[in-house]
Parts: sequence; C-alpha cells; structure tokens
Amino acid sequence: MNWDRIEGNWHQLKGKAIEQWGKLTDDDFDRLDGQREQLVGRIQEAYGLSRDEADRQVREWSDRLN
Repeated sequence: MNWDRIEGNWHQLKGKAIEQWGKLTDDDFDRLDGQREQLVGRIQEAYGLSRDEADRQVREWSDRLN
C-alpha cells in the first residue's frame, strides 16, 4: 500500500501495526500518526535492529496491506 494511503488511514491500520510490533504501545502509534520515518526509528529502538532491518520490516508490512 502506498504510504500516503497508510498515513490517511492510520487510525484504521494502527491495529495491524500493533499486531506486527507488539513492543510498541498504543501511545507510541498515536504519536507516530502514520509517519513512516518515525515508525522505522521507533521499531529500530524498541527491537534493537539496524535502520535497514527496521526499514525492511516496515516496507514488507506495508506491502502486505494491499
């Protein structure tokens, strides 16, 4: 799914993101408000991943939303 559409539908898609990245809280997702780069950074921090790995996970997650 195109990231502009994800941002526009963030409140509806937030539940799917919470399922994917359970270490992040509902408040984390509210603060992110669909901003991709912030999501990547937060995943990187919470899971101790490289930036590339966190970016790959977000890309794969958004592709599965189609």
